[in-house]
Amino acid sequence: MNQPAPKKGETDIWPLVQEDLRERVKLGLTRYGVVLQTNNGRDALLDAYEEALDLVMYLRQLIEERETSSGNSPTIHAWRNRG
Repeated sequence: MNQPAPKKGETDIWPLVQEDLRERVKLGLTRYGVVLQTNNGRDALLDAYEEALDLVMYLRQLIEERETSSGNSPTIHAWRNRG
């Protein structure tokens, strides 16, 4: 899929991500009493992999909804057939 170079947009994303991270820290403190730490008894690779699978599912849902509701060109099909 060829896309044009990005142009000047409207909203900087970095401050939004910073706020999201602050909120995740608060959630972790509320839910678990601590922030994420090393050697916490969990398999971080497995946790991250499972989260990545969830992300892929959400992304595919958004692509499908965008294509079917707005009549946009079939993004996934173009990507699959990029040759």
